[in-house]
Amino acid sequence: MEIILKKMRTEYFEPVKYFLEYGQESILMNDLLGKQLKIEFTGKINCIKCGAVTKKSFGQGFCYNCFLTAPEAEECVFFPEKCLAHEGIARDMEYAKENCLKPHYVYFSKTSNIKVGVTRQSQIPTRWIDQGASQAVKFAKTPYRQIAGLIEVELKKNFSDKTSWQKMLKNESTDQNLIDAKQKAIDLLPEDFKKFLINDNEIIEIKYPFLKVPQKINSMNFDKNNTIEGILTGIKGQYLIFDNEKVLNIRSHSGYNVILNLVLPQTV
Repeated sequence: MEIILKKMRTEYFEPVKYFLEYGQESILMNDLLGKQLKIEFTGKINCIKCGAVTKKSFGQGFCYNCFLTAPEAEECVFFPEKCLAHEGIARDMEYAKENCLKPHYVYFSKTSNIKVGVTRQSQIPTRWIDQGASQAVKFAKTPYRQIAGLIEVELKKNFSDKTSWQKMLKNESTDQNLIDAKQKAIDLLPEDFKKFLINDNEIIEIKYPFLKVPQKINSMNFDKNNTIEGILTGIKGQYLIFDNEKVLNIRSHSGYNVILNLVLPQTV
């Protein structure tokens, strides 16, 4: 079947359920674990915003024009502290009302390390799943995006906001305790931001569908490989993991047209 790739939809179960959507239909990718898959890039890329054919994808799925104009690609998506929606400044204020001027959380998660991040309330736990976190805990709650971003900037002086995706996929993570990290952050946080702290130490545990954890990682992309084939052995973050230790980031290929085939074993 031919599919225009986009970020897999997830549902928080144990393990997480992953759905690859096409049109009004979807495939439960968990059901394909242990199956031989063949994914072929057709050479065509569509913008996930306007649908136009584009030679190159920008910002995980946009044509160049939409990357410069779409609210989904605005600067504050990547740098929350630069959001000005609360001042009435945004590419699209209706979009900003639904996505920026809503409650946001600052959180700590455990991926390859302890990291700090920001997400709006409606994206919990989706955000944590998409980054491949095994655990997460809320730290602060703010009325809109910019304040959460400013808190994150302060915390980044002592905590990382990055993940080693290779270690994350190999389930290599720090032994550091999230609550200890949270307490350290409270002690370091400037007084002006402490009114946004929340008394919620519930640690959310996230488990992913795996048949086998890879020992090595060989990242594949359709700009260099038209065909990716192998037995699906795991899914984590937005990555498909194959038995040949090849991994494919679905989200980074948003807008790519591919043909997905289930390869049936040959009978003698």
